[in-house]
Amino acid sequence: MKQISFAQAEHQNKKKVTRRERFLAQMDALMPWQRLIEALSPSYFHKSAGKRGRPPIGLERILRVYFLQQWYGLADEALEDAIYDSQAMRDLIGIDLAIESVPDATTLLHFRHRLEKHALTQRIFEEINTSLAELGLFMREDTIVDATIVSAAPFTKNKARQRDPEKKQTRKGNQWFFGMKAHIGVDAVTGLTHSVVATSANVVDVTMAGHLVREEDKRIYGDAGYLGVAKYLGEDTQDSETRCCAAVRRGAIKKMEDSRKKTLLLALEKTKASIRAKVEHPFHVIKNLFGYRKVRYKGLTRNQAQLFSLFALTNLVLAGRCQKHAHGVSRS
Repeated sequence: MKQISFAQAEHQNKKKVTRRERFLAQMDALMPWQRLIEALSPSYFHKSAGKRGRPPIGLERILRVYFLQQWYGLADEALEDAIYDSQAMRDLIGIDLAIESVPDATTLLHFRHRLEKHALTQRIFEEINTSLAELGLFMREDTIVDATIVSAAPFTKNKARQRDPEKKQTRKGNQWFFGMKAHIGVDAVTGLTHSVVATSANVVDVTMAGHLVREEDKRIYGDAGYLGVAKYLGEDTQDSETRCCAAVRRGAIKKMEDSRKKTLLLALEKTKASIRAKVEHPFHVIKNLFGYRKVRYKGLTRNQAQLFSLFALTNLVLAGRCQKHAHGVSRS
């Protein structure tokens, strides 16, 4: 029988750290828990003051449960089952099944309704962004604007026998979509989202630019759908044309004859496209990492509330990548 050394045996006995454990540990380290607790406590505990009976579950604990739901795109009951099955999830929440049970689906439902009623997800978004700004991760110079379609179920099997009246259909290319649009403004340097707006899918992207741009932004980048954006920002001066760097339509470039001017224009468009690419990173995280590909709720108010949470958590993911990259550069 082949013998192994003590060091080899010790190495083999070490517990393997899973990707879920690494991810949750990183999010736990980046999350400004104390800041969030101080910001949300007045709205969370105000009804329980001076009342008898069982006190509400701790704010930090239920926040951890709520964030797990957003990270993994689970329904209330599915999340409850997942926490029982996953040691990594229980470690994040701080639950020992030997002495206590997991918060049930109804508790999470009531908490989510309270977040929506008091606009607390927007507060979460703002507090996390403030925390990241203190780390120097918001440059406040340039913004990239873009929108993505989030599909909704078009079924009519309800009392009104009609689709959600707050969502509309739109065409992208040759395909029709029914649902809403998530419009975002992203920091052009770090790719972190600083503004979020939800509309029905048929709203034209450029019309929402005024809600996504910061006053201090020197330049604004967008695809060809944002041509003429200066008009929607309330700017009519020549300077605004220099400030707004929307992509030129491909058809217009194809019609140009080969010349030095066309070559220079193609080079400029390539540079603008490389900057705009950062706006795709938040969409990639919420759709592919968090699994947010379809609208979960009826109406726009509740869905916008969820978007604030999703993009706040997305900013933490991207901030973790920025820190990891910076650490790798400093080591090299």
